[in-house]
Amino acid sequence: MKKWPRTNCLRIRDALLRSFAALTTATLCAVDWPQYRGPNHDGLSTETIRTNWSVEPPRQVWKVPLDPALSSFSVSAGKAFTMVRRPVDNGEQEFCIALNADTGAELWASVPLGIADYPNGGVGSDDGPRSTPSVDGDRLYILTSYLRLYCLSVTNGAVIWSKDLVTDTEYGSTVIAWQSAASALIDGDLVFVIGNAANKSLFAFHKADGSEAWKGQSDVMTQASPIAATVAGVRQIIFFAQSGLVSVAPDTGSVLWRYPFPFSTATAASPVVGDDLVYCSAAYGMGSGAVRITNSGSPLTAIEVWRAPGANMNHWATPVLDNGYLYGVYGQAQSGATMRCVDFKTGMEQWRHFGVGLGGVLFTTGHVLVLTEDGYLLLVKPDPTAYVEAARFRALDGSKSSVRNLAVRCWNVPAISNGRIYARSTTEAVCLEVAAGAPPLKLNPTLVNGKGTFRIFIGNEDGSPLDTNRVANIDILASTDLTLGLSGWIKLTNPILVTNGRLQLDDPQSSNTTRRFFRVEERP
Repeated sequence: MKKWPRTNCLRIRDALLRSFAALTTATLCAVDWPQYRGPNHDGLSTETIRTNWSVEPPRQVWKVPLDPALSSFSVSAGKAFTMVRRPVDNGEQEFCIALNADTGAELWASVPLGIADYPNGGVGSDDGPRSTPSVDGDRLYILTSYLRLYCLSVTNGAVIWSKDLVTDTEYGSTVIAWQSAASALIDGDLVFVIGNAANKSLFAFHKADGSEAWKGQSDVMTQASPIAATVAGVRQIIFFAQSGLVSVAPDTGSVLWRYPFPFSTATAASPVVGDDLVYCSAAYGMGSGAVRITNSGSPLTAIEVWRAPGANMNHWATPVLDNGYLYGVYGQAQSGATMRCVDFKTGMEQWRHFGVGLGGVLFTTGHVLVLTEDGYLLLVKPDPTAYVEAARFRALDGSKSSVRNLAVRCWNVPAISNGRIYARSTTEAVCLEVAAGAPPLKLNPTLVNGKGTFRIFIGNEDGSPLDTNRVANIDILASTDLTLGLSGWIKLTNPILVTNGRLQLDDPQSSNTTRRFFRVEERP
C-alpha cells in the first residue's frame, strides 16, 4: 500500500475546496517544532537542512520586531508561537502571540496572561517572559513567569482553561527569585509542570480539560523545564528541582528514582538523556554530573557515574548529545561563557571555544547549530578532537529591534520546522529558509468565473519560478471523500500548462460536485 511520504524530498499540499465558497490550504509535509527544544525535548531535529552556507546562505523569509521576552519559538499549523511583554492600562503583562510562519505577521495575541514584573535584575530593559509555548493539535499550553498555566486555542488564542498554581487554594505555590522559566511539557494526554508547595510541587493535568491527574512531592521548583524520556525501558518525566533530579511515572506521579544535586541561586538547564545515563548541570558553582539508571525492580536504581563540582556549568542553555559527547554553551553570565565538548560518560572536557556568549544549541543534519548571544547562527561539526566551524551567518542584527540602540541579546534556542530556522533575540525575530534541495510546492486553486470549475496553480512556496525539470515528477490528485483514505485519491490527467513559472491545470469535474479535494505530490 502506498504511503504518504513525509520526508523533505517530497512536498505535499492539500486544499479543501467548496464551490462558490472559501478554500483552505494545509501543509502535510511540515515537521512541527511543538515544544521547547523540539518534538522529543532533546534539541535534536530530524529535518535535513542545507549546510553549504558559503555557497547558498540561509535566505531570509522575514524579519520582524518583537516586544521583549526571553522566550523561544514553537511552530505548528503554519504559525510560530512565542511570548512577549506588553504594556496595559495598569502596568505590564505577559502575552502569547502567534505569527504567520510564512510572513511574520502577527495573527493574534492572547488576553493578558499575568503580570510582567521581574524584580531580581540581571537582564535589563528587554526582560520578559522566559518560557516557550507548547503546541498539541489545536491547543497551546503556557506556564507564565508567575505560575499560571493556560490552555489556549491555536486558532485565535482564546483561553480554553487555566490554573493558577499560586492563588488556587488546592495548589498554593510561591514564586521563586527570577520567577519561572520552565515550559509546560506535553506527553501523551497530560501536561506536566513544576510548582512550589509542600507535598504538591510536581503536577500533571489532563490536557483536554485541565482536570488534575495527580500532584505530589515537596521538591522546590527551579527554572529548568522537565523532559519526557524512556530510560532503562521505562517512560518517565524527569524534573530538575532544587533537591536534584526527580523522575516520576507519567500516569501516577510515583517517584521512580532520585539523584540529589546541590542548588545555589538558580538552576535552568534541562537534563540530558543518552541510553540509560542522565546528565544535569547548574551554574553558581554547582557543576555537573551524570547518573546511570538501572531497572532492577521498583523503584528504579540511580547510581552516580561521575560528578564534576564547579566544572562544566550550564547556566540555562541545555547541551545536545551526539555520539557520546555533549556540545553546548558552558559558563555563567558575566564570567565568560564558552562553547565546549564534554565526554558524556566521564565528564571530561575535550575542548572549549570562546565567542558564542550565552546563546543556545540544537543538533541537525550532522552539525551543532549554535545561536550566539549576539545573533549569529553557526554550524559546528561534532568533532570531539577540536572546534571546527563549518559555516556562520548573521541572523539577528537589531535592524528590526523593538527597542532602539539595544545590543542584540539571544538567550534562547532557535526552532527548526519545514526547512526553516526560526530564531529570536529579546526584541527581534527572523525566519530563514534552509531547506535542502528544491523549494517546497504550494497549491493555489481559484474558481473560474462563469464555469463553476477550479483552476489549479502549483508553484514554489517561496514564490520563485518553478524549475521545469521538476514538472515530470509532479502529480496532481483529487478526491471527493477523504474517509476513503488513499484509495479515494485519483491522479488527474488533464493537460498541464507551464505559465509564469507555475503549473496550471483546469478541473472540469469540480463543477459537478459540491466538494472537491486536491493534493499535489512531487516524486523524488
